[in-house]
Amino acid sequence: MRLLIAAIGHLKQGPERELAASYLKRAEATGRSLGLRGIEIVEIRESRAQDAERRRVEESIALANIIPDGAILVVLDQHGESLDSAAFAGLLHAWRAEDRAAVCFVIGGADGLPRSFIERAKVRLAFGKATWPHQLVRAMLLEQLYRACTILAGHPYHRA
Repeated sequence: MRLLIAAIGHLKQGPERELAASYLKRAEATGRSLGLRGIEIVEIRESRAQDAERRRVEESIALANIIPDGAILVVLDQHGESLDSAAFAGLLHAWRAEDRAAVCFVIGGADGLPRSFIERAKVRLAFGKATWPHQLVRAMLLEQLYRACTILAGHPYHRA
């Protein structure tokens, strides 16, 4: 199963990028034994439109163009569901067992995503009620993917 992270904006050099890269490397290494074909990150340039609604629409069109056909869509949304790590791992396990080709995680821009895009998601995932900068959300998502892989592989990283 292919994992794709589609994010509005890019990570600049710095600690967030280093942290994200570390978890990406770990998740890919652990995921290989589970049948995960790697994690691809696609960065979409932020829209320069003057109007927030227009920015959301332009960014969602760019995102829609890179989501693989038949992929499970997971949108990171502060109003989404907060899953514990075991439940998150369970979703990946179930999708892999269904022989799904891809799962696409979407991290919206500063203005969020249009409601119509969010409603297409199979899962709306939140990392708590707080609003997080996209740089930290990406690192947190990659850590959770790594943690899910370790749970599924029976690795002792996850102890809770």
